[in-house]
Amino acid sequence: MANLLTYMLKQFVILIFALVSICNISCITNKDVVYLQDKGTAVSDSLQIQALAKPYRVQINDILSINVKALDKELVDIFNPTSGGTNGNNQRNQESLYFTGFTVDLHGNIKFPILGDINVLGFTVKEIEAKVKRELLQQYFKETAQIFVTVKLAGLKYTTVGEISTKGVQVIYQDRVNIIEAIANAGDIMQTGDRADVLIVRQYPNGQKIHHIDLTDIAAMKSEFYYIQPNDIIMVKPLKRKALGAGETATETLTTIASIFSVLVSTYFLVKNL
Repeated sequence: MANLLTYMLKQFVILIFALVSICNISCITNKDVVYLQDKGTAVSDSLQIQALAKPYRVQINDILSINVKALDKELVDIFNPTSGGTNGNNQRNQESLYFTGFTVDLHGNIKFPILGDINVLGFTVKEIEAKVKRELLQQYFKETAQIFVTVKLAGLKYTTVGEISTKGVQVIYQDRVNIIEAIANAGDIMQTGDRADVLIVRQYPNGQKIHHIDLTDIAAMKSEFYYIQPNDIIMVKPLKRKALGAGETATETLTTIASIFSVLVSTYFLVKNL
């Protein structure tokens, strides 16, 4: 019996050391959850953001909003699709553009009234504006018509998966959205999410590529992936600490240790009294 008690005591001490070690490494700290920390990578307080990112080039399945204006307002109505929904300013609801916008088909074309198929695959919105205006002048209007063409993406669509509050397809109706705004729109990364290695799956003409960005480092603002693009997939992995299951905070971890300690002590005295 003495040998058994001695053995159990040794195992008990080893387990306590193991649990203390888990406590030290399993708790989620501030550095794990705070965005854009200065880790010595910033040159100065006025960090220059890479604002001049490459312009987005239209992909298949994108939806474009194209608006044509000219001196003859009645004449341009055939080029501007109408929408049943309007907001307080009598403007089209963005959501309705799914039905009234111009979808880029598998061949990279949009079907535009009167002009027919126009290839827009790989063009920027500015280039598409110039192309539509040029086609209208060549086929329908005269120079004196004073045509003005506006092309916009019908919302910036992206997908969020993993350790993030809202999973699924998200849409923001802005031309330019950074990854912090995109994540905030999806309810933020959960406490168990790895902000130091967020994955961005981005579409390219030759397929998809996975990129990494550390959102706990202020240097992320200089990354070419800081601003998201339509159809991006934002994937947030769980922290390794989550797999240990000891608790997300020091309180939760200590509670777990206390519970295990209580069971071990009860077992020890139970065996001792046998």
